[in-house]
Amino acid sequence: MRDLAPTLLSWDRFAVASVVAVRGSAPRPVGAAMAVGPDGQVIGSVSGGCVEAEVYELARTVLETSEPALATFGYSDDTAFAAGLTCGGSLDVLVQRDSSSLRAALQATVDGRPLSVRFEAGGRVFTESWLPPPRLLVFGAIDHAAAVAEIGRFLGYHVTVCDARPLFATPERFPAAHSVVVDWPHRYLAATPTGRDTAVVVLTHDAKFDVPVLAEALSRPLAFVGALGSRRTHHERLERLRAEGVPEEALARLRSPVGLDLGGRTPAETAVSVAAELVAVRHGGSGLPLSALSTPIHRPQESHGTDLPQRRRHAGRATALPAAGHADGVPGAQCPQVPVLLGAGDVPRDARVGLGLGDR
Repeated sequence: MRDLAPTLLSWDRFAVASVVAVRGSAPRPVGAAMAVGPDGQVIGSVSGGCVEAEVYELARTVLETSEPALATFGYSDDTAFAAGLTCGGSLDVLVQRDSSSLRAALQATVDGRPLSVRFEAGGRVFTESWLPPPRLLVFGAIDHAAAVAEIGRFLGYHVTVCDARPLFATPERFPAAHSVVVDWPHRYLAATPTGRDTAVVVLTHDAKFDVPVLAEALSRPLAFVGALGSRRTHHERLERLRAEGVPEEALARLRSPVGLDLGGRTPAETAVSVAAELVAVRHGGSGLPLSALSTPIHRPQESHGTDLPQRRRHAGRATALPAAGHADGVPGAQCPQVPVLLGAGDVPRDARVGLGLGDR
């Protein structure tokens, strides 16, 4: 739902459908969302097209009645247009109207503040954690960096491009980047907070830039550290990093030459290759063609049907703080009502910003 936040906040009313449980194979994961606006506009998706029409009608009903609905969709082959999942799985979809509490949560995630949102329907409570987006730090203001920044933003990263040369490091050259920094890469990285969700891609092709920043990056517990270059450049770079005292176990984390073997050569094709490796590392993929594998396409979701967070995506990341009386998102005995919005930035930890789904 957080991906839809800017559009939802621009509508005066809406109904939003969220996937709250997945069993077996399904096109979209837990947390996928689709929304219907005041004039019937549609954004997002809950199934990649299998049950969208049915969910659309349900959302229109919820938009009119303001009553939340919880529906289950499973496999159906009765007719070509039956509301079912052709992949054989099933999913639960929660549909709810907009509320002041939900709008506050959406605004908080647009502002980059971590929070947990709770919804209640059919006697069940669902939670979704929205954390700040993972960071992608791109070092080297070359043409490849523009393409990597663009695809990184498309994948949901907060992208920063950094280079010590002010002539090249300009916002005009990197419109997809959230920020463009003029500084020595190693100095900027040394002063920048990072976490296990941070990815670093070094594209400088110059030892005086890439060796210091890679030495700094490999000293941190980052999600991904990659560097562009030929195999000869890679071997020379390893020797320079060893000379800088970088231990072998840290060097083993360096993905260089960065990217998967796709055979491309252009900056855009190289960016796709880099992005493919980022996604594979992030989700534990093999990087092999699906046609060469016999394993399930979609890995099992770590959900029992009552939890919205995509935990694989946020593994190792700091969680949003729950409100007082709650531990790990479970209501405490002194807090019988379930708050919709928890831990949103400056909201006091004992505050309840909207309760249940009745805050219209």
